[in-house]
Amino acid sequence: MSNNIENSPLAGKVALITGAGQGIGQGIAFSLAKRGVKVVAVGRTLSKCENTVAQISERFGGESTAIECDISDLGALDDLVEQAVAAYGRLDILVNNAVTTTINSLMETTLEDFEKGLKVGPMATLRMMQLAQPHLLASGDGNIINLATAAAKRWDSSTYGVYAAEKEAIRALSRGAACEWGGMGIRTNTILPLAKSPALEMWEQWRPEEAAAFAETVPMKRIGHCEDDIGEFVALLCSPESRYVNGQSIAIDGGQVNMG
Repeated sequence: MSNNIENSPLAGKVALITGAGQGIGQGIAFSLAKRGVKVVAVGRTLSKCENTVAQISERFGGESTAIECDISDLGALDDLVEQAVAAYGRLDILVNNAVTTTINSLMETTLEDFEKGLKVGPMATLRMMQLAQPHLLASGDGNIINLATAAAKRWDSSTYGVYAAEKEAIRALSRGAACEWGGMGIRTNTILPLAKSPALEMWEQWRPEEAAAFAETVPMKRIGHCEDDIGEFVALLCSPESRYVNGQSIAIDGGQVNMG
């Protein structure tokens, strides 16, 4: 273990990260692991999470474990949190990253599609926060990072209304948690990331012209990196240097969206 990890204020903490088998979730896992955080990598596909665990061991010599769980199965979340806490005896950081994307016109969106998005999004986020809260309280320095999207800020929300609604609900829940639990030692923040994730790559293949035009609107003229841009910011957000940051929605997107 390097001196950088040994001296990190995050060393020894435990993070539960959903959707940690790839993309942004994996990037966050790497950035926390390099600071000595023990990572519980959760995802629907166990092999992907095991790959994240293997890379953490190889790159950082860190401790991590993989758990297979479909976040849309709300009844499985109790066992998930119990397993995560049992793995290392504590829980300090919760990252709700798992997502399903419903991009379709309102008339073509089924209630089943909407329900699926709500389960994986705000319903799972709420339940995970409820289950993790006692453990984050015991930590004395708990952090919740929820992921949302800037889709609701688009001038033209055609075909993005349902997806944006699911994510805006997460922002509202995050603000509620920040206000209710902030004085108890738990900070809750939401990030709205833009990064070269598998989901973005699928969008580029599905709607190449739209994706290319969107990329041109990023003032920094590049798409973010899952680890170097998103993961590193999350690590900062969980650190003592950010101890007064609570209840915020922060776009990590090179300046693409105006949150005002």
